[in-house]
Amino acid sequence: MLYYILKYAVLGPLLRLLFRPRMEGLEHIPEEGPAIIAGNHLSFSDHFLMPVMLKRRITFLAKQEYFTGPGIKGRLTAAFFRAIGQIPVDRSGKEAGRAAIREGLGVLSKDELLGIYPEGTRSPDGRLYKGKVGVAVMAIRGRVPVIPCAMVGTFEIQPPGQAVPRIKRVAVRFGEPLDFSRYAGLEDEKAVLRAVTDEIMYKVMELSGQEYVDRYAADVKAEESRTFRGIIS
Repeated sequence: MLYYILKYAVLGPLLRLLFRPRMEGLEHIPEEGPAIIAGNHLSFSDHFLMPVMLKRRITFLAKQEYFTGPGIKGRLTAAFFRAIGQIPVDRSGKEAGRAAIREGLGVLSKDELLGIYPEGTRSPDGRLYKGKVGVAVMAIRGRVPVIPCAMVGTFEIQPPGQAVPRIKRVAVRFGEPLDFSRYAGLEDEKAVLRAVTDEIMYKVMELSGQEYVDRYAADVKAEESRTFRGIIS
């Protein structure tokens, strides 16, 4: 109930008024049945701007830290994400990754839309980074289409570290569904998973116009963090 109140009575009208999102390719979203929407991740605002514009409900795999933050802010954030049906995901290792895949397949088994950011974390600099293969596992095992999605302009309105977004128009672009049924039964083949994931990320890159970086964003962030600690130590 709270999900629909926020979408149609609170957040939806407010976001439409402030950011005037330009929606492109909505005809590619199926009216029913399961599908994965795989997009780039530029800003905290992505969690709200795309879902409120879709007619269908979409469930995202959200990082566990959104549900475990300290203090009043942490509790409010956790309550909000639970209220809108988002699923916490532990990103700490392989077993955690398998658990996330199980959760995602559970959403798809209910004929729902699953949202995922294959990069695994927000882009540190606005570029598009290498995708993790979990999206390929779910697409092949669940036998569902993948709809590439590109958020355009959200990095500029709310880059990492900026709490309050700037008021500026953004765009959300959806591409044609990608069919990977030809790989049925091959979800354990590393080469297949890498090829499927790269195809998805290439389509996202085409939609977004971002520069592509063949590295994981998490590795780049970790490297930058070590450099920063070295400078101040």
